[in-house]
Amino acid sequence: MKKLVIAYSGGLDTSYCAVSLSKTHEVHAVSVNTGGFTKEEIEHIESNAYKMGVATYKNIDAVATFYQKVVKYLIFGNVLKNNTYPLSVSAERIIQAIEIVEYAKSIGAGYIAHGSTGAGNDQVRFDMIFQTLAPEIEIITPIRDEKLTRQEEIDYLKSNGIDMSWEKAQYSINKGLWGTSVGGSETLTSEKPLPSEAYPSQLEKEGEEKVTLTFKNGEFIALNGKENTSEVNIELLNDIASGYAIGRDIHVGDTIVGIKGRVGFEAAAALITVKAHHLLEKHTLTKWQLQHKEYLSSFYGMHLHEGQYLDPVMRNIEAFLESSQEKVSGDVIVTLKPYHFSLDGIVSEHDLMNAKFGSYGEINKGWTADEAKGFIKIIGNQNKIYQQVNS
Repeated sequence: MKKLVIAYSGGLDTSYCAVSLSKTHEVHAVSVNTGGFTKEEIEHIESNAYKMGVATYKNIDAVATFYQKVVKYLIFGNVLKNNTYPLSVSAERIIQAIEIVEYAKSIGAGYIAHGSTGAGNDQVRFDMIFQTLAPEIEIITPIRDEKLTRQEEIDYLKSNGIDMSWEKAQYSINKGLWGTSVGGSETLTSEKPLPSEAYPSQLEKEGEEKVTLTFKNGEFIALNGKENTSEVNIELLNDIASGYAIGRDIHVGDTIVGIKGRVGFEAAAALITVKAHHLLEKHTLTKWQLQHKEYLSSFYGMHLHEGQYLDPVMRNIEAFLESSQEKVSGDVIVTLKPYHFSLDGIVSEHDLMNAKFGSYGEINKGWTADEAKGFIKIIGNQNKIYQQVNS
């Protein structure tokens, strides 16, 4: 039979794909763990995959890869789409697609399938990666091509002896290393907030708790003085901060296909890490570094969101971002509180506030009063010329 790899999540759409395609193909189901999966959940997905008739199932652990290839640069760039969203899901999809297509090539598959519909962003991300890295492999998308309804999928599975609990959850949850997305009936409107119970983490802690994030060359190397890999530090920080129900928000943005979208998310560790890193940069980078980083980081986040990860400009921007982190080292002290956090300050040997020239608004030692007056007179020349010419 024709060998096919399916991006398998275990949900209704990919289950339909697995059952229907196994009738005509040798189906190899693959799921990619970019954070958020427990060992028990992976075992459950594997068990269900074989019930759908797949020939093999493989779970690829890509948490470290996800950090190294994507999350690291989102931190370097302090990337928050529309100043809100840390790209929790869109960043994951890129790595999942790359891992799946590489696996398909490794086993000589001629086909790749995914369960995306024709109305969302994921179809673009998956197809862009697949067709770029493996143009010889045919992409099959039954849900998109057949315009199937949820009920049609359920009826088909039941007719094939797959009668599982397919009732749609009130809220859809997608959990990963860099945050959890939350969708529900409220996010289909423009005015309704998600209720507190829709978020996966509930308030369990009261009072305040201080944590210290240590960065070296922009990377999150230690939490509260204990060194670990950056991805582990992110997970540990999330475990602590989620008890305060930190990181909840709703993102409104433009989808790749041109329509507006609204999604809730919970990303305690992502938001704390980005804001802490940004504060450290404010102390250690020059104003021109900060200015140029800001717009390049915005472009990086937008291109990533829209599936343009493989464009060489992304490697160019990554090189700039990595270069900018040479002096971004030190500790950032953060106070966690119910539903929010505050940045207390930083300690760094590269802190530019430690200059011997003087203290802002207090005293200077690097120039005289006459030098200040001359500087101000010259810097104001263009404004004075404009006003004289046009008044």
